[in-house]
Amino acid sequence: MRIFISIIVASILFVNQSNAQEKISPESIQAKMQWFQEAKLGIFIHWGIYAVKGVDESWSFYNNLIPYKEYMSQLNGFTASKYNPAEWADLVQQSGAKYAVMTTKHHDGVALWNTKEDHYNVVRNTPAKKDLLKPFFDELRKRQLKVGTYFSLIDWSRNDYDQFRKDSVRYKLKDQPARWDHFKKFFQSQINEISELYNPDLFWFDGDWEHNADEWESIKVRSNILAKNPNAIINGRLAGYGDYVTPEQNIPVSKPAYNWWELCMTINNNWGFQFRDTNWKKPNEIITLFADVVGNGGNLLLDIGPKEDGTIPEEQKNVLNELGKWNKKHNRAIFGTIAGIPKGHFYGPTTLSKDSSSLYLFLQAQTSGPIMIKGLVNKIKEIKVVGKEVNLNHKVVGKISWSPVPGLVFIDVPVGQVDPYMTVLELKLEGPVKLYAGHGGFN
Repeated sequence: MRIFISIIVASILFVNQSNAQEKISPESIQAKMQWFQEAKLGIFIHWGIYAVKGVDESWSFYNNLIPYKEYMSQLNGFTASKYNPAEWADLVQQSGAKYAVMTTKHHDGVALWNTKEDHYNVVRNTPAKKDLLKPFFDELRKRQLKVGTYFSLIDWSRNDYDQFRKDSVRYKLKDQPARWDHFKKFFQSQINEISELYNPDLFWFDGDWEHNADEWESIKVRSNILAKNPNAIINGRLAGYGDYVTPEQNIPVSKPAYNWWELCMTINNNWGFQFRDTNWKKPNEIITLFADVVGNGGNLLLDIGPKEDGTIPEEQKNVLNELGKWNKKHNRAIFGTIAGIPKGHFYGPTTLSKDSSSLYLFLQAQTSGPIMIKGLVNKIKEIKVVGKEVNLNHKVVGKISWSPVPGLVFIDVPVGQVDPYMTVLELKLEGPVKLYAGHGGFN
């Protein structure tokens, strides 16, 4: 993953990704994207040798924070000695997530499987001595969860890759095209290995910013993947040849223009495990941003970073467990829903049932007392507190009989019905939701 990116740069990147997606027709991928659209939550897993010293994954040597040789010496300390893939898969399932994406190889070039290519991997070069991907993917599939594979197009450890550190370039492509051709054969081979060995439901590429689509052979990458699995989903970091966009760390202020999107977010400040990073996000913070993402029709890909031995920090487990309890309680308001009503009608996230006849309101933490909805034309048949199934009353204020302008809906939420993290109300409407967007008066 990229780090130290300013909000401005991230915004520009997001816009560029959105425009690039126009190369893929939304209509042509609608069917295969259905499960992804309904999934809402995935778990991202960054695991690699960088967990030994607890340093930035790959970026620590790229940014000259530590010498490359010292970074790679972590190969000797990566044991995976307490790795329990079934426990990992249980945690993913308990969180409510419908898919998980695991790093197969980061920018440092260390593969978590026994790649046939002559390059670093945990089977040949670390005390772990085993494929770390297959056991976890098998456990996910036992639980009917989708499998995602993160793969870095960049490989800063390869001598035939042009870039090395931020202030060091090995060669220029125009001067040594044969050298770059050799690297292209290498990364195409590794992608094909992943495809053949694990048949992922989702390919999560990273690192496309260092080269263009022609140099990455993006069309070939996409074609080879889909030849093996026509239903495979590809994220938006393949230089314009992905199926959805992937903003990072910052929630988009408004709903992205593209049909499908996914916010990737850390639980603390870093993707991989770091001893010094104790800035853990609280469960209520994760739940609040998750509701915002879902209300805007997106998915949350929430990251965890296991230690080198395969254990997951308790703070991360706690967030996933608390999120899972909240998800289970509010299941019907989240999973399988569609984006809610436009902002301004209600001050908070909303979702809709597939037929748009049920409107779900997500209340900010500890909100009680009267809440208001503007411009709702439909009559309300019933209001329930989701998870408690308690009926609430409502009042319409300002409705004039001779005007088409709807009144304001006020709902009184008793203190005793408030969820510790975020309360959700279900409004069952007469027919699909219909909203007034005029200016009042006689119009």
